[in-house]
Amino acid sequence: MQNNKEDNVVIFGMENSFNLAKEIGETINREVFPVQKITFADGEQLLYSNSTVRNQVVFIVCNTAKPVNDNLMALLIFIDSLKRASAKRINVVLTYYGYARQDRKVSGRQPISSKLVADLLTVAGATKVITIDLHNPSIQGFFNIPLDDLRGQFIFSNELRKREDKFVIVSPDHGGAVRARQLSELLHNNEEIAVIDKRRTGPNQSEIMGLLGDVSNKNVVIYDDIIDTGGTILNAARVLKQYGAKKIIIAATHGLFSRGFEMFENEEIVDEVIITNSINQDHLKHFKKLNVLSIANFLGLVIEANIQRKSITEVYDDYGNGNI
Repeated sequence: MQNNKEDNVVIFGMENSFNLAKEIGETINREVFPVQKITFADGEQLLYSNSTVRNQVVFIVCNTAKPVNDNLMALLIFIDSLKRASAKRINVVLTYYGYARQDRKVSGRQPISSKLVADLLTVAGATKVITIDLHNPSIQGFFNIPLDDLRGQFIFSNELRKREDKFVIVSPDHGGAVRARQLSELLHNNEEIAVIDKRRTGPNQSEIMGLLGDVSNKNVVIYDDIIDTGGTILNAARVLKQYGAKKIIIAATHGLFSRGFEMFENEEIVDEVIITNSINQDHLKHFKKLNVLSIANFLGLVIEANIQRKSITEVYDDYGNGNI
């Protein structure tokens, strides 16, 4: 994409997302700056910019994955430093939103932590947040500032179009059915989607009740927003194999892999696991079944659209039509 550079734009990459930030900078031909950090003996952190940000439009590429609390606090401190340094606008490109799964009260006396995080980001000084595949789109309503929740389906559709195989897109639960339908439509897929009938029994625990849809003798992609421990989605893969599925690919925007990737690598029925680099997973590069897609070009185009004050619909259209 051609861009008319503006002199008042500064892009930062937080430490846990700096590789992605650099890649984004390369795609849109803009310099990316590191965040300066001092850690005191008691664990307190001081984060600041060496670059002038007065009256500048700032973008911070970051994520709040593990360690969630440390990464969140570091981000809040840095946002505060930019606000006090008179940044004109502070855009937080939050590639993974920690606490997104605490989006409602499941029982009495529980917090809604994703709302708390939204308030913290706003009070710290963020003027806009850009996310990708929020666990629940309704989290957008927790913000009183603009929020763009980008759809990861475009990244995966570009990848799956390259394959000769046709796939039934499978949602691992009822809540992800819309997401699965959108990916299927982007692939111009004539196959109906399928949905795993799952009941949540506790944190990272679920019970599979059955399958809605036909996967017999078909290749499938189990598509979700997050893989955390991986147990639930592997159980879904085993159920699909029992229903006659052939090739099984697992795809998710955010690969946390809290219990490691070995369980996927050693599972014979899983042919491939596709994730994005929304979280830095360089330490997993040696696994043969893992395929990491870069979101740098996608985010770069979105950032440039924000800089030029254009609609991101054009970005969606280009990806949806396979023009990227």
